Amino acid sequence: MIPFDLCLTGGKVLLPGIGAKEIDVLVSGGKIAGFCQTGTEVDAKEVVRIPGLTVLPGAIDPHVHLGQDITFPKTPEDVTKESAAAAAGGITTFLVFFMSPEAYEKTFGDTVKLMDENSLTDFGIHFCACTSDQMAAIPKYVKDLGVSSFKFFMNFRGEEGKRLGLPGNDDAFLFKLLKIARETESIICPHAENIELIWLLRERARTLDQPALQTWYECAPPFVEAEALQRVAYFAKVVDVPFYAVHVSSAEPLHALTMLRERGAQMYIETCPHYLTHGIDSGVGVLGKVNPPLRTSNDREVLWQAIEAGAIDAVGSDHVPRVKAAKTGDIWKASAGSPGMETLLPILISEGHIKRHIPLQRIIDMVSVTPAKIFGLYPQKGRISIGFDADFAVVDLKAQVKIKAEDLHSGAGYSIYEGWEVSCRVVHTLVRGRFVVRDGKIQPLWGHGKFYKRHRSGARKEDQYES
Repeated sequence: MIPFDLCLTGGKVLLPGIGAKEIDVLVSGGKIAGFCQTGTEVDAKEVVRIPGLTVLPGAIDPHVHLGQDITFPKTPEDVTKESAAAAAGGITTFLVFFMSPEAYEKTFGDTVKLMDENSLTDFGIHFCACTSDQMAAIPKYVKDLGVSSFKFFMNFRGEEGKRLGLPGNDDAFLFKLLKIARETESIICPHAENIELIWLLRERARTLDQPALQTWYECAPPFVEAEALQRVAYFAKVVDVPFYAVHVSSAEPLHALTMLRERGAQMYIETCPHYLTHGIDSGVGVLGKVNPPLRTSNDREVLWQAIEAGAIDAVGSDHVPRVKAAKTGDIWKASAGSPGMETLLPILISEGHIKRHIPLQRIIDMVSVTPAKIFGLYPQKGRISIGFDADFAVVDLKAQVKIKAEDLHSGAGYSIYEGWEVSCRVVHTLVRGRFVVRDGKIQPLWGHGKFYKRHRSGARKEDQYES
């Protein structure tokens, strides 16, 4: 009998429909091969003892930007540092947004090769649909490139996208995108803000003498996001296609989406850790400049309640690895976005499961199971079951860890969680059965990461998935 490659023994394993159970996990050929009672003698090439630890499905971060200009990665360092940050945080797969006005097939092959050669973790790709030519190419992108999810910036109207070299758009463009998504079984991920309202409110905000984050909030208050999300949800209902609402920030847009969901609109709702933990009162200054802006303590509470109730489907980091120097100057000059991959899972477990007693399975549903289903990675990834990829985050749920930027791996070099105490430590991370983090240390397996083609995204209402 051929021996198993690996046996993880002595810990608890989060099993679907069961919960955390004391059982051993067996791995062969990069896949989960079986389970056995702890203490059972097994023939395995390597037996790793993990007493006191919990084995979770590797996290999937569906919302990541790479490169200093956040268009796509261009250097090995753009990939090595950020995939190390992912691995150190228990993330085994991340999905990266490529953003360009050019035809994506021109750079796609070289960029995927760059990532293949330098990533510790597995990855997939989203495209930002910015031009009519890119929209027309979606069937080819889905079929030939395995990219089946497309971001659309509702706020890039007029000259707003010019700083990134992107043309303006309108609601007709969005409506056509949704129709193409239905035809190709892909999914649209709209960045939803009403830019005409922002243009108006921004002028007033410039005259106000108040803290930086309050000023940024006044430029784009929650109703600006809620109106745009309500519009896209209504269009999606007309077309009869699901969409993925990225970075929902607060109560007002959440309620707008929930109302249309109850009326039959198909959607998936994502929020981000920073909207659950930070707000205009957080004292992080321009480091907390993000789009949409940080909100209020009441909004944070509403989002946590929605997580507990199952109204939020996924959590993505919206990771932006620009260096801290890009945050210099006042709120008008500082760049938007902040790093968040490495802290995503520890923060959610510590703040959600440990402090708020939200079931661990609920947390994992949002960061593993559901992203895998939405974005075409299921049934390869997302849960600990026989035949799935052996992607694991092995965590200590009793650890007390202080977050320090000097200990993090992203090239950004800072964190809005500097000095926070979290009750979760990622001890090991395994990608397809290999340790990319072992005993808290990055293993130099650069190039172990693998590109996953996804020819279908956006589980439709007729799909029936097991839990």
